[in-house]
Amino acid sequence: MNTAPIRPLDEHICFSAYTTVHAIQRLYQPTLAEHHLTYPQYLVLVALYADPPKAVPVKKLSAQLDLSTGTLTPILKRMTKAGLIARQRNPHDDRSVLITLTEAGVTTRKVLNTLPNILTERGGLDKAEWQQLQMLMNKLMRNLTDQ
Repeated sequence: MNTAPIRPLDEHICFSAYTTVHAIQRLYQPTLAEHHLTYPQYLVLVALYADPPKAVPVKKLSAQLDLSTGTLTPILKRMTKAGLIARQRNPHDDRSVLITLTEAGVTTRKVLNTLPNILTERGGLDKAEWQQLQMLMNKLMRNLTDQ
């Protein structure tokens, strides 16, 4: 029988991460709403903007965002309808769909470039703490996903 004490909720790193993600999404929400975007759509813009105007396969974007293609596809369809991205079949592999930012998508991404600044201003961490947090979160993510 395990006699270890049961940890309270505030000692669970998973709960801290969960509530922090929700707090960040609430912080970003007013700005995203102004542009008729959801948080996952914003993440798609951020990922695609890294290499404009390079076409990115849906499968690569899915892996990068850690979203299944079944979850990502409806997001991409709405973004296509909104004129933010273009979807086309890969001419070398018609099973693959390529995604590129449109001019409207590039413009929207540039407008939303200040969102991380809002987080750093409100987060109350200094530059070294942000760097340490980023490093530790990336390490934790790699350790949990590389198994």
